[in-house]
Amino acid sequence: METLIKYPARSTWETVLQRPTQSVEAIEAIVNEVFLAVKQEGDTAIAQYTKRFDKVDLKSLFVTQEEVETASNLVSEDLKAAIQQAKSNIEVFHNAQKTAKVDVETQPGVRCWQEKRPIETVGLYIPGGTAPLFSTVLMLAVPATIAGCKNSILCTPPNSEGAIANEILYTAALCGITTIIKVGGIQAIAGLTFGTLSIPKVSKIFGPGNQYVTVAKQLATKFGVAIDMPAGPSELLVVADKNANPAFIASDLLSQAEHGVDSQVVLVSTDEKLLLETAKQISIQTQLLDRKSILEKALENKKLILVDSDQEAVDLINFYGPEHYIICTENNSFFVENIINAGSVFIGKYTPESAGDYASGTNHTLPTNGYAKAYSGVNLDSFLKNISFQEITKEGLVNIGNTIELMAEAEGLMAHKNAVTIRLKSIEDGSK
Repeated sequence: METLIKYPARSTWETVLQRPTQSVEAIEAIVNEVFLAVKQEGDTAIAQYTKRFDKVDLKSLFVTQEEVETASNLVSEDLKAAIQQAKSNIEVFHNAQKTAKVDVETQPGVRCWQEKRPIETVGLYIPGGTAPLFSTVLMLAVPATIAGCKNSILCTPPNSEGAIANEILYTAALCGITTIIKVGGIQAIAGLTFGTLSIPKVSKIFGPGNQYVTVAKQLATKFGVAIDMPAGPSELLVVADKNANPAFIASDLLSQAEHGVDSQVVLVSTDEKLLLETAKQISIQTQLLDRKSILEKALENKKLILVDSDQEAVDLINFYGPEHYIICTENNSFFVENIINAGSVFIGKYTPESAGDYASGTNHTLPTNGYAKAYSGVNLDSFLKNISFQEITKEGLVNIGNTIELMAEAEGLMAHKNAVTIRLKSIEDGSK
């Protein structure tokens, strides 16, 4: 019999919803070691750690044009067409995120406006490992291109033969990425942070990864490099009621569990029968899937939670802050209107999470581990900076000057006050 978590008290939610991630302290030592080595030894350290972690000794970190062309020729036409359709949908959605310039006169003679400028150099991290995520190339390269980023540096780990997945290289070429570097894990993030002879230093690093990559990205911020968000092992929470299809729900939970052994899936419901039937479907479908060993390990982290009301459910979901959130209830609008903390939301029985992972148009690079409480997923603005501008006329300074003088004096910043006073005196003298 499947073990359900029935009506957990709010005081126990933190324990009940604990994620299967290692503590930062358990990972920090190796991350600090790699960062220090890459900072001091550059490409030499990159090569050493690539040999240690990826089991390959590379002659060059760069992917050549010949490698890209060869790889592209090996991708089937059907898959190319699918990637192109996904790219088109992602372009449509991210192009729609462009916003108009904000330009206002806050009072007569005081004009303020805001314009967006692209981040010049960005690092795009594409996970390899057990499932090379060529879809992530689309999710990062498309908005970077739309934003107008001048340099997009793509890093992805090589396999044991020193090669990059054909699909990753084809998709990168399709998106116009020309700098592709065979490096992954902590050493990739360190290389993008400090820069080496082979890896350009970037201003911001994007992309999901395992727990080591996540901690490495957080460490990068200590060295003046921005990151999109802490995005670690994948997770999915589904809320469903008695009207939901257990087979559908099980398929969604398994689709996230197969990402890795440290993935987590959660099902919340007010209906005990639905929970039990979904558990049966999980067992049945697991036997039919290829990544069975990964699934079985990841499913050890799954949570099937019975709650007594929709309000209790939504409170628990907001407490958890899921990366992916599927709503499949008779009262979908209630859960849509009341969600506060989630990376990306999927509504209704015909909206599988896989759609967002690949081709609907939304971005799949999302905050995990509860960071949805404070971070957004990757979007067009992630690749842009908002710069504010202001221009004040004589009339404007006369109108606002005394306010500035009074506030500056009250803060004890007399040079601030003087910068206004000297101008006001000049205006006054000029008017006589």
